[in-house]
Amino acid sequence: MAVAVLEHVLKRDRIVVAASLLALTALAWAYLFWLNAFMSGPAPMPSMPGMDMGTMSMAATLRPWTPADMAFTFAMWAVMMVGMMTPSAAPMILIYARVARQARGEGKIFAASGWFAGGYLLAWMGFAVLATLAQAALVQAALLTPMLAAANNIFAGLVLIAAGLYQWTPFKDSCLSQCQAPLAFLQRHGGFKRNAKGSLLLGLRHGAYCVGCCWALMTLLFAGGVMNIVWIAALSILVLLEKIVPAGRLLPRAVGLVLLAAGSIFLYRTGM
Repeated sequence: MAVAVLEHVLKRDRIVVAASLLALTALAWAYLFWLNAFMSGPAPMPSMPGMDMGTMSMAATLRPWTPADMAFTFAMWAVMMVGMMTPSAAPMILIYARVARQARGEGKIFAASGWFAGGYLLAWMGFAVLATLAQAALVQAALLTPMLAAANNIFAGLVLIAAGLYQWTPFKDSCLSQCQAPLAFLQRHGGFKRNAKGSLLLGLRHGAYCVGCCWALMTLLFAGGVMNIVWIAALSILVLLEKIVPAGRLLPRAVGLVLLAAGSIFLYRTGM
């Protein structure tokens, strides 16, 4: 009887955590849809970071970025990373929730799963900072259009080729192996930590491996459009598939070949 009650509590706890992750992801995507509609509407944002949209032309006058521009862009990338990466982190977070609840059932102190999830997302907030700086530099160099897509085929082709080459690197393989096998990751790093600091740092480490695995794919947003919802969704699905499809390195390398081919086509069209 006691075992049945405990299992019922464990199941309910996982449902609460799963629902929370789903709600967080949904809110992030709702913001992205709203922002995309706002930018694509009849009156685009008059002060898109780094650009004077008053002329409503592709020859928009560049202006220096302000702290407000940087903050807006960081918020955009941060929310985007939450929406794209939370689903792929869900299995590990749900495992943590189960272990934590079992520990509490045995009278042991265990930090809430939010600490682990927070550490994971903190790693992606670091990536959002770097993406913000990269976007600022690309806008100032006129390599992005006012709608935040590649301004020319040469830039798009180089981004695609760079991402394709990364898919074949040992570093990609190493990071992906950490993401594909959550239990093996835990064994390598001493299991889940019971205190908040330890859980946060473990989540941060797991997130760092995930950034190492996926950062090159995220740069494809600069080629296909930072606020292209279809492109964002496609990359989100690809990231998830890389982690859950039991195909070892086959899928990442196949994707790498596709990216190399696509990038070569872009460069060929420019006469390079």
